[in-house]
Amino acid sequence: MIISVPLRIIDLHDDGFHPLVEVVLFEKTFIMVLDTGASKTAFDQTVLSEANETMNILASDKLSTGLGTNTMESFTATVSDLHIGDLPIAEFEVAVLDLSTINAAYGQMGHPQVLGVLGGDILMKYKAVIDYGKRVLKLKKNLSSKRGTLSIRR
Repeated sequence: MIISVPLRIIDLHDDGFHPLVEVVLFEKTFIMVLDTGASKTAFDQTVLSEANETMNILASDKLSTGLGTNTMESFTATVSDLHIGDLPIAEFEVAVLDLSTINAAYGQMGHPQVLGVLGGDILMKYKAVIDYGKRVLKLKKNLSSKRGTLSIRR
């Protein structure tokens, strides 16, 4: 089954474009940047903590690379109630980082605050197809584990 989710493409004022996608987490709507260059989905520590004060965020022994630095302290959290459009995402681990500089830059350009980046881990698992022309993200829901077999007797 293919799930189509609308994308909002924002202009970064002569510095390219970012596709944004709405997600639902903790029954609240958030915006995420669709980032094919991010190997792992990452949430902003402040936004995540404000959204759910009881979220269990654990220190990670890994330093995050990318985002303009290779010395960013990182944390992890296990998320089990994320929805992208009509697609529920099974329990998975996200990186939790300080993305305040991204949110500050977005704010200066008049763009919305983001929960984080939707990375390659989710995009690969759900066989994402990004259509910039139609402004849509297509994700493939795996039904094989829930499908029964159909037998026809004559």
